[in-house]
Amino acid sequence: MAHSIRDIATALAAEAEGDLDLVISRACEPSAAGAGDLALAMDPRYGDGIAKGKAQAALLWPGADWRALGLKAAIFAPRGRLAMAGLTVLLDEGPDIAPGLHPMAVIDPTAEIGAGAAIGPFVTIGAGVRIGARARIASHVSIAKGAQIGDDALILQGVRIGAGVKIGHRFICQPGAVIGADGFSFVTPEKSGVEEIRGTLGKRDEIRPQSWTRIHSLGAVSLGDDIEIGANVTIDRGTIRDTTIGSGTKLDNLVHIGHNVQIGRDCLLCAQVGIAGSARIGDRVVMAGQCGVNDNIFVGDDVICGGASKVFTNAPAGRVLLGYPAVKMESHIEMQKALRRLPRMASRVTEIEKAISLLRSTE
Repeated sequence: MAHSIRDIATALAAEAEGDLDLVISRACEPSAAGAGDLALAMDPRYGDGIAKGKAQAALLWPGADWRALGLKAAIFAPRGRLAMAGLTVLLDEGPDIAPGLHPMAVIDPTAEIGAGAAIGPFVTIGAGVRIGARARIASHVSIAKGAQIGDDALILQGVRIGAGVKIGHRFICQPGAVIGADGFSFVTPEKSGVEEIRGTLGKRDEIRPQSWTRIHSLGAVSLGDDIEIGANVTIDRGTIRDTTIGSGTKLDNLVHIGHNVQIGRDCLLCAQVGIAGSARIGDRVVMAGQCGVNDNIFVGDDVICGGASKVFTNAPAGRVLLGYPAVKMESHIEMQKALRRLPRMASRVTEIEKAISLLRSTE
């Protein structure tokens, strides 16, 4: 997909200089860029790479001397990653899903498909499903009875959407995600070992055989607008009420959301985050990769959790957390400093013990 420098600058609301009619077909790293590519060097650290490639135009940092870099044109990006967002939207042609309904799709006659939809082969759509206008659904997607999906959805290969799931507008879902599987919920006829340990904080009177009785999931999943779901994400349906995720929230690959969880607006959950059942997550919460949240606790608005943090207790709004168990960032740093001192302290304690022992032996 080719665009002129002028068109790209206009789309990015950015300043441009040089030959604005120069046409480029793709974005590229500076050292690998060809004559028809736009080199991406939004930071001076990457400027030297332009000379190693053959680019005639580049996306540069403000104030860059594009002529000295041997370019014919330049676009200036005050905020590089934001410019990247706009550029990728412009250059991304999206998946190749033919317009209309593929003859190998299986669609229940009671389903409602919005105008301008594109539905690929081997898609199955159940009874009473409602899909909004301009939806694009790739091959091997299944959408179960009574699900509702808003306008402008993009649902990629192999996604599974369960019965009664409600999804807002502009939904994006990567391959293999499962939205609306049953929750992992079981109970024992007698008090279980887990319940006993929670109550006593480790003490067990006796260990008894136990068996698990399944609790069925009667709720569904409700997602707001502008939500993005990564590859192989799993979101469990609620036990009675729906599992809910607020508008604007983004889930990375391999995130798991347990039954009854409530997640607020504009959250960012990175790869392998796991949220246990009935936890509540506020608005604008950010969790780095492999974070875990205990069941039945609350994480307040604007909390940031560093990678692999494990949140076992309620977290107040605005807190920055690190560690296992998660504590305030400044506390975690002090704890790590203390841990690094332990070998030296142990050696000093050993010396002191030897000295005391020697003193006692001479008394």
